Amino acid sequence: MGEKRILCIGLVCLDIISVVDKYPEEDSDTRCLSQRWQRGGNASNTCTVLSLLGAPCSFMGSLAPGHIADFTLASLTSYGIDIRHVSSHPGSSFPASIVISNITNGSRTILHMNRNLPDVTADDFQKVDLTQHRWIHWEGRNADEQIKMIQKVEDYNKSSAPEQRVTISVEIEKEREELFQLFQHGDVVFVSKDVARYLGYNSAADAVVGLYPRVQKGAYLVCAWADKGADALGPDGCIIHSSSFPPETIVDTLGAGDTFNASVIYALSNGKTLQEALTFGCRIAGKKCGLQGYDGIVS
Repeated sequence: MGEKRILCIGLVCLDIISVVDKYPEEDSDTRCLSQRWQRGGNASNTCTVLSLLGAPCSFMGSLAPGHIADFTLASLTSYGIDIRHVSSHPGSSFPASIVISNITNGSRTILHMNRNLPDVTADDFQKVDLTQHRWIHWEGRNADEQIKMIQKVEDYNKSSAPEQRVTISVEIEKEREELFQLFQHGDVVFVSKDVARYLGYNSAADAVVGLYPRVQKGAYLVCAWADKGADALGPDGCIIHSSSFPPETIVDTLGAGDTFNASVIYALSNGKTLQEALTFGCRIAGKKCGLQGYDGIVS
């Protein structure tokens, strides 16, 4: 068996990105500077960055058949991402995002459409051979099903030697109450700035301190806060901070959060400390913001 893989479970979608020099005014006719198709989705993007960093990785998600699925599968393959764990759903619509990217300030506005494509289920997860993976990351979506998947991994870990156990991480990005049960089901928990604010916190440091009682014993809780950097808290009770590393010119912030998560996972999975992982995550996310897309983040 080769090196064990990192598996990411969640969304893959099509991003249709229109680049403009300023955000369009209402009822206006604006010419785009450029437009492109790009594979997107949190788990999909996380895989892209992990692969670019050199980690063997796999993606598990749902697809609606058709030419968009062909495009996204070809893109996954081009980055060397294992796509054996994909469930296809005929009759469903492929999720897509319309992204307006402002070249002047690097901001992006996303309009997402996902009407009837079901998320990965616990039954789908039965196909996963846990012995082939060292880390599994869940993008928080259908939390009830995802907890069933995580419990399968927890049961596997209880009967496995320490070096064979699978590390579990979860991302809680959306302000949806049903996702908050995932706090207690990860060795590493990523909570977004939006969720932290929704729960009443105004900084990453306040968020990791206030939310740490929700995570399981021994877990790491990580919160990135855009240009303010990121903070994390582990079982030793010490708040870890990293400043951000903004590029000289901000080009494209789309996927910066996914880049941060992937970089932290990569560093931790390779034995780095929480401080080293947090700093590495902020550094690579900052580098990504200076690029269009992801190619070049490790050059």
